[in-house]
Amino acid sequence: MSNILITTSSFAKNDPGPLKIIEQTGLNVVLNPLERKLTEQEVLDLILEHKPIAILAGVEPLTASVLQQATGLKAIARAGIGMDSVDLDTAKQLYISVTNTPDAPTIPVAELTVGMILTLLRQVHTSDASIRQSQWTRPMGQLLYGKTVGLIGCGRIGSKLALYLKNFGCTVVGTDPACKTHEDIQMAELEEVLSVSDIVSLHLPYSTDTHHFINQERLKKFKPGSFLINTARGGLVDEDALHDALVNKQLAGTALDCFENEPYTGPLKKFDNVLLTAHIGSYAKEARIMMETQAANNLISQLKKAGVL
Repeated sequence: MSNILITTSSFAKNDPGPLKIIEQTGLNVVLNPLERKLTEQEVLDLILEHKPIAILAGVEPLTASVLQQATGLKAIARAGIGMDSVDLDTAKQLYISVTNTPDAPTIPVAELTVGMILTLLRQVHTSDASIRQSQWTRPMGQLLYGKTVGLIGCGRIGSKLALYLKNFGCTVVGTDPACKTHEDIQMAELEEVLSVSDIVSLHLPYSTDTHHFINQERLKKFKPGSFLINTARGGLVDEDALHDALVNKQLAGTALDCFENEPYTGPLKKFDNVLLTAHIGSYAKEARIMMETQAANNLISQLKKAGVL
C-alpha cells in the first residue's frame, strides 16, 4: 500500500476530520513521529524509510537534496501559505505538484497583528510583567486611533488588516508591486510608506529577493519613533540592523512573530519595547482546522490529477 507522509507537527490534534479525509482514500498515513518541526535530515530519513507518494507538509525544509531523493513522490500539499520551505524549481523539474492554503491564515495573522500593535502601543506586556514582579507600573501608552499604518504587502492578509485598522480610525497606506490601486489602502512608493507611517507592518512572502528586505538602509528611512511589526516571515528583517535601530532609538519598538532562526535566542530579548511570539500567526484552533482541511483536500485533488487515486 502506498504511503502519505504528514510532516507538519500537530496535524489533526484539534479535530480528527482532516485526517479522516485522507484515510478515506485507502492510502496508508504516516504521521510526524517527533511531533515538532523536522530538520532537513529528519525529513529525508522519513522519506527514505516510507517512500511516500505524497507529503502534507508544514515548514520543514523540503530542499533540492531532499526532493531529489524522494523517489516516487507525486505531490506536496503545504498546510500554510508560505512556500519558501519547498524548493519549487526542483519540484517542477521532478514533476511534483505543490499546493498551499492561502486563505486559512488570513484572519488569524491579521488579528495577531492588531493584537501586537495594541500591545506595543499600550505597553500591556510591560505592565503585566511589573505586576508579576510585585510592582505597580502604569506606563503611559499611545492610541491606535489616528495613527498612520504602512503595509508592505497588500494581498489577502494586508487587505484584511486594512479593514480592521480603518475601524480603529487609522490612515492606512501601503505598497505592493502587484497592486497599484486598493479600495481600503492609499498606495504609495516604499520610501514614502516608511517615512510617513507610525507603524509599519510586513506582509511579504520570503525569497532570496526579499531576504533582509528591512535592512540598515531602509530602517534609517523609517519615521523616527515608529514601530515595526513582522508577522510574515523570518529573514525579511535584518535582526542585527533592527537591534541597532532600537539601541539608537530610531524605532520606538518592534513586534516579531517570526525569526531568521527559530527558536529565537538572540539579543532582542533584552528590550522592554520588543514583543516576541513563537511563530503563532496562523496558530489559532479554528484556522488550523481550516488549513488542515484545505491541505487534505488539496492533496487528494493532486493525487487524482496524477492518476494515483
